[in-house]
Amino acid sequence: MKKEDSISDKVGKVGIVFIISAIFVAIFVLWGAISPSSLSDAANSGLEWMITNFGWFYMLITALFVLFVIGLAVSPYGKIRLGKTDDRPEYSWFSWIGMLFAAGIGVGFVFWGVAEPVLYYMDPPLGYEPGTRESALAGLRYGSYHWALHPWAIFSIVGMTLAYVQYRKDRPALISSAFYPILGDRVNGWAGKTIDTLAVLATCTGVATTFGLSAMQITGGLSHITPIPNSPWTQLVIICIVTVLFMLSAARGLDRGIKILSNINLVVAGLLLLFVIIVGPTLFIAESFVTTLGGYITNVVPMALTLTPFSESEWLGTNTIFFWAWHIAWAPFMGIFIARISKGRTIREFMAGVLIVPSLLAIIWFTTFGGTALNIEMYGAGGLAELINSEVELALFATLAELPLSFITNTLAILLILIFFITSADSASFVLGSMTSNGDLEPKNSVKLTWGFLIAGAASVLLFSGGGGLNALQTASIIAALPFAIVMVLMIISIVITLGKDWKLDQRLHRRRREKRVKTEFKDEFKDEVKEDIRDDFKDDVKEDIYQDMKNDFYDDFKEEIYDEMKEELYDDFKEKIYDEMKDEIIEEITDEDTIEKDKPDK
Repeated sequence: MKKEDSISDKVGKVGIVFIISAIFVAIFVLWGAISPSSLSDAANSGLEWMITNFGWFYMLITALFVLFVIGLAVSPYGKIRLGKTDDRPEYSWFSWIGMLFAAGIGVGFVFWGVAEPVLYYMDPPLGYEPGTRESALAGLRYGSYHWALHPWAIFSIVGMTLAYVQYRKDRPALISSAFYPILGDRVNGWAGKTIDTLAVLATCTGVATTFGLSAMQITGGLSHITPIPNSPWTQLVIICIVTVLFMLSAARGLDRGIKILSNINLVVAGLLLLFVIIVGPTLFIAESFVTTLGGYITNVVPMALTLTPFSESEWLGTNTIFFWAWHIAWAPFMGIFIARISKGRTIREFMAGVLIVPSLLAIIWFTTFGGTALNIEMYGAGGLAELINSEVELALFATLAELPLSFITNTLAILLILIFFITSADSASFVLGSMTSNGDLEPKNSVKLTWGFLIAGAASVLLFSGGGGLNALQTASIIAALPFAIVMVLMIISIVITLGKDWKLDQRLHRRRREKRVKTEFKDEFKDEVKEDIRDDFKDDVKEDIYQDMKNDFYDDFKEEIYDEMKEELYDDFKEKIYDEMKDEIIEEITDEDTIEKDKPDK
């Protein structure tokens, strides 16, 4: 009890994790502001070393993550609830899915939905010729692959683990809470603080990458439909404006801020998707979806476990490995946020929602927008590939410009990205505030705003450092993700230990409840009948032959009903035990009644 009180007393207090992580991020921002070229040089050196030595690790570990979550969902552990036995989901299915996308991953869909397929069409993976039908199919397949099962498996591991330890074990909403089965009380010491600090730094990098992408795309869209220039300074202005807007959203809280914006964004994204399907090359999109889905299912294992040891190709490093690292860096943020909105769902229901639905939507989104762009490039006006290769942030707007009502759809697209940007910033400030306030689910506005400013600053210096733009954002994600990837491996070991222990305990409790229920039903249904038989036989000292006949009749009457409710093994174990216990109780009751009857005075 004292231990729980000490943990609850710390919740909400800003501690060493906030101080250390905020100092590191502030130093990074100052470094980029004072000497952007030296930051760029150091980051590029780190990136080259990371991809050369740990590219294989990123590829292998993400494949293992997918295998683990699918195995967990179909295992008996899938029935375990993320919370207490009587807990139920707080949010509807629609709101839940909407918040999953608005948490930040929707930015990736909107930014890369057109860009990836077209970029891979001109710069395909090793083994494909650029500008061919095969490279177009590979572009759609790899674009979907980067946003389907693998990223959501990464997010689901962290989200499921934190939801379980938070709502089932009553631990704080911290990454270190997942390690209690391994570390014990040491999670409250330096070991836990180190884990939480690494998670905060990884999250800051992943969120800053998303901030940068959103700013780049909004600026690109504005420059496409207005005279506003597409430059880093414009991107900086956009970041400042969004920072003010997200502060207003953050001050309203999770239910009134993020939830409302998420539902709006889901509707806007759905309308834009339907518009492109209807007015775009509908048949081509449908054929692309079926082909891409089949190709993804057929090739997901080779794609996940393929490296290029016999060539000098850098394609995996700048594409697949970047996305895996970005998703891992994004995992603490997405995990804590998903855990916050997933209380009461079973592990199986959680995995179905977090894995299957987003994966299908990813394939639909990429084949719709990417397929439309490829159709324009290969069979229409063309020119998209060259434009996207030089200014990737213009991909969506250039594609919509080739369709009817382009000004309206481009405006809707900018609005979509802007809301995604705001909800991402809002969600990120909430998560980082919680992580640095000892797991407080209602972090102080001052803490959330501090992180909002630091993340905005990190995104700004990345866009200005060296060459800036996308390369700087990719570099930061790949470097920062490695330590947390190792943390996730240990997290899997910890949650397996916890689930194993709790599953055995649940089975024992379930068995006892069933025994008690069966025994109660047994007594209620047959007590009067058995009582009368035993009373008659008791008066004759219960002769053995009468008792045996009664017992056989008794078994024949109710064995079939009991057998339907419990396994034959359980029935055999308890039939003698229950009968003997009940016989003794009834005999004792009859004896007491007869004694009372005899002691009554004659009237």
